[in-house]
Amino acid sequence: MILDLKPLNLAEVKELVKDLENKDEISDYLKKFGKLSKNDAEKLSGELRELDNLKIKESHLVKIVDLLPTDNSSVNKIFNDVSLDEKEIKEILEIVRRY
Repeated sequence: MILDLKPLNLAEVKELVKDLENKDEISDYLKKFGKLSKNDAEKLSGELRELDNLKIKESHLVKIVDLLPTDNSSVNKIFNDVSLDEKEIKEILEIVRRY
């Protein structure tokens, strides 16, 4: 039964699955693709939230944290349902570059 639907970044998933018995495949995936520690992921999400941009949804934050986009094209792929202007993309990339 699903109790709650909430997007999680890979660092958060890593914390949730650490106590599972059959976690080897999940752990391997998280090690391969999870680029940030949970602490850094939370900091990055917080900084992005501080932009106070109504276009940035929680699902976008999760993808930014997981993928750490490096250019305009990568950001636009994450925001395929929303149109960001150059200034908004630049703000996002400036924050992500610190991680």
